[in-house]
Amino acid sequence: MARDDITVLFLSSEVDPFAKTGGLADVSGSLPLALEGKGVQMHLAMPKYRPLLSSGNEARIGKGIKVYFVENHGYYNRPGLYGEKGKDYPDNLERFSFFCRRSLELLKEKGLRVDLIHCNDWQTALVPVYLKSLFRDDPVLKGIKTLFTIHNLGYQGVFPQEAFEKTGLDRSYFQIEGLEFYGKVNVLKGGLLFADLLTTVSPTYSREIQTPEFGYGLEGVLSKREEDLFGITNGINEDLYDPATDEKIKKNYTSETPEGKAENKKDLQSLCGLAVKKEMPLIGLISRLADQKGFDLFVPAAESLLKSGFQIVILGTGDEKYETLLRKLGQAHPESLSVHLTFNPVLAQKIYAGSDFFLMPSRYEPCGLGQMISLRYGTIPIVRRTGGLADTIQDADAPGGNGFVFSEYRPEDLLGCALRARKAYKDKKRWGTLVRGAMTSDFSWDASAGKYLDLYRRVLAR
Repeated sequence: MARDDITVLFLSSEVDPFAKTGGLADVSGSLPLALEGKGVQMHLAMPKYRPLLSSGNEARIGKGIKVYFVENHGYYNRPGLYGEKGKDYPDNLERFSFFCRRSLELLKEKGLRVDLIHCNDWQTALVPVYLKSLFRDDPVLKGIKTLFTIHNLGYQGVFPQEAFEKTGLDRSYFQIEGLEFYGKVNVLKGGLLFADLLTTVSPTYSREIQTPEFGYGLEGVLSKREEDLFGITNGINEDLYDPATDEKIKKNYTSETPEGKAENKKDLQSLCGLAVKKEMPLIGLISRLADQKGFDLFVPAAESLLKSGFQIVILGTGDEKYETLLRKLGQAHPESLSVHLTFNPVLAQKIYAGSDFFLMPSRYEPCGLGQMISLRYGTIPIVRRTGGLADTIQDADAPGGNGFVFSEYRPEDLLGCALRARKAYKDKKRWGTLVRGAMTSDFSWDASAGKYLDLYRRVLAR
């Protein structure tokens, strides 16, 4: 494809395959590739964390995307990206202020002329602020536009007031139309106020975050910028998540040969110590163990789900209270509940391929990737209607549906939805149609990348 006349620096605190804690890394590793495919000249920058220390300060992905690793051993040579043992590093404001400023200085040092900087989440939110303050008269950097993407508004980068000087900004920026937030420093707020355009990761979430329920205190700021705020649903890397070629699963299969999925279910049951029963519906759950992900809903419903004839495999880490509760549940139901409190990408692929259902009972979900990946593997989602789950999953009891959806945030509603799903599972003709339809769903990045490119052009035309 012919090259577009747009050059972009894409900034993220994590990029797959270099460093990953969650969905941000997946997006940061795949969206730039899709944009490159549409002719955009892309550059990436991210911190040089401990696993990258043995490599150089540059790498390459895609056909020609250069990735720059921002180095500072004092800040990034640590076991975690953001913290350890469930606690954030106390100097995160300094760590990511440095990343933002250093990324801008890197452009000058490398002689890179970019039209736009695409920032992601609070760790990059000071870049729009710096461009319109510290660097507003810089002959190289002035005029660069910014697009800021909110991946999860629940994470804002909030710090004590006395830490403000660590940003390097003039004290005048610590006020209501700046980074001040109930007497504290809110880094994300700076990005929301100073970026030229704002996006978030699904249309429904873009509306939800303008309400008190989901706005986390920033709903007023977002409502004021409503005309500059766009929701674009994430995609997935369909080459990476392809049951026809996935080397991590027991047997490859396609929508034309979905019977191969049964071998993966048997393999998953055996691997997890569950009773190997072909007819018993198996639910997979891969998640951070937290209230946001609906575990305060799932735990009260778990016993009833197991008594209703489901097997469940859980993979993830998170809040200690949920790790303890799930460990006890697993010990009480060894043949029907298997709990894995770890990060295991191989097991994750096996869960996507071997489960019949994929559960996401989230309190809120900006976009979610699990439901799209599970569809790719013919594993039918059971989800709560919120955020990106509402945008990607339609109830199978309606024409053209691809999953099972409940609305009210109550354990009994989750259970009722799961029982509807089990009924469909027992209807083999209907089930086969659901699985084949799921596997032919299109959640590639192509359409979403096209929408980002339209926004790039819009902001550059201002």
